[in-house]
Amino acid sequence: MEWFAESKSDADPALSFGCTLCGNCCSGPPGYVLMTDDELAALAKRLGISTKCFIAEYTVMSEEGRSLKERPSERGLDCIFLDREKIPGKAVCGVYEDRPAQCRTWPFWPSVTKSRVTWDRAKRSCPGMDKGKPYTVQQIRILRDAVKI
Repeated sequence: MEWFAESKSDADPALSFGCTLCGNCCSGPPGYVLMTDDELAALAKRLGISTKCFIAEYTVMSEEGRSLKERPSERGLDCIFLDREKIPGKAVCGVYEDRPAQCRTWPFWPSVTKSRVTWDRAKRSCPGMDKGKPYTVQQIRILRDAVKI
């Protein structure tokens, strides 16, 4: 049984998360935002360009697969779609409605929910963890299983 599910039913709240728009999950050292072909197509459509053009302009091929490009910032590297100017003092996703599953499921990735230690480690850079909306055991499992990170 997962650490967050101990002594709880599937319908019980287990962990909380509320995005603070800090941008920390979209910034820092080099990383990958991997996408499916359907996600690539949705982002291309959102921007009004062909999938081929989107791939050339906004992605790179990584050892893990096709990933969104990053750009240098004062915090290291930012996702190419991270906007730090729209709301002063905040960081927002420029393609929020069509962001990839990897982004939609943060912080409930397998690598983060593996143990209380990995959760607490990620929480050091994410002020929204253990705050905000409560998620049930079942919701966490669904989000966790949607990506392989």
